[in-house]
Amino acid sequence: MYKIVPVEGGVCAAEGFFADGIHIGLKKEGVKDLAFVYSNTLCTIASVFTTNKMTAAPIRHFRAKGEFKGNFVLINSKNANAMTGQAGIDDIDEVLQSVCSMFPSIVHPVMSSTGVIGVRLPKAKIIEGAKQIDLGKRDGVAASEAIMTTDTFAKRIAFEVQLDDGKSFRIGAMAKGAGMINPAMATMLCFITTDAAVGKAAMQDILDECVHTTFNAASVDGDTSTNDTVLVMANGKSGAFHPKAFKEVLENIMLFLAKEMVRDGEGATKLVTYKVTGAVNAKEAEIAAKALSNSLLVKTALFGQDPNWGRIASTVGASGIMCDEAFLSIWFDDVCVYKKGTLLFDEKLEPLAAAVMQKSAFTIHCDIGLQDGEFTAYGCDLGHEYVKINADYRT
Repeated sequence: MYKIVPVEGGVCAAEGFFADGIHIGLKKEGVKDLAFVYSNTLCTIASVFTTNKMTAAPIRHFRAKGEFKGNFVLINSKNANAMTGQAGIDDIDEVLQSVCSMFPSIVHPVMSSTGVIGVRLPKAKIIEGAKQIDLGKRDGVAASEAIMTTDTFAKRIAFEVQLDDGKSFRIGAMAKGAGMINPAMATMLCFITTDAAVGKAAMQDILDECVHTTFNAASVDGDTSTNDTVLVMANGKSGAFHPKAFKEVLENIMLFLAKEMVRDGEGATKLVTYKVTGAVNAKEAEIAAKALSNSLLVKTALFGQDPNWGRIASTVGASGIMCDEAFLSIWFDDVCVYKKGTLLFDEKLEPLAAAVMQKSAFTIHCDIGLQDGEFTAYGCDLGHEYVKINADYRT
């Protein structure tokens, strides 16, 4: 048995991890724009990246390293270092070589970036700014703030797992993302640290499994970034590990962060859970749930607080899964608006459904009514603010 306890610290919660966020001039005066995560011992690293074929330079640089252990991640905002060719990779090499010369304890560093696509990395500013880094700082709040782009709030979380034998380990994380969110592993980055004594293969398997039901189940606008990254760093300093507990906590952390990104969707006013049950299999349920979370017509109905259940039914049908109106049922929270071919939506029911739509968070449940396949996805509404933010993103 084990006990899971929330703790403070974010990516600094686990033993041996340090982090900070500083201002180096990439953003307007005083706004943090460069972060680091550091372990005072080497870490095993598990990773999941975007499936976008136009993969950003930091991901290509990471993959070219092959199998390795490292202890340092440098993260810049404002510039994605994507679509920059070999020069973008060379810029990373120059930055990281300079950082290693400043701090000899850094081994096999990696870099992650977020921001505007198609602009060379401002390496001179980053190299000069990196001189401010203090590897002894443990400020998970500042680090989580420095990686933000259009985010309106920082996203971080940490837990301690207390085992029956008296041992314990911690997992902490931070993430950024508010727009260009449709992880297919938005723009999303997530950095997770742990002092659990977990091996690389086990950690990668658990991460892959957890991504499927968390980050890969979240959508703000249906666009997949060039830079989507999830990194898990494990230094093993606690000497403790429990596979079931590790997976439970990691999944809880990733689901929390995924929902926070959707809740913070650019201009979003609602976090909506799309629960699909009764599909012929889990894959078909996933297809339908993601179709609902990505549908522009559904998103705009959410923004208008219109309980237009017809758009829900139409989207399910258009998703291509096996379905039939004679078996379909639809709920807005606990308000059933359509039940196996029977029209329930009338003057008495509409106000009840509309009241659900006015909430900041609620569930749309579609029971396909065929077999037992199920999947849950997460999405938000889409309104004027999203258009405003993305119409002039570069400025």
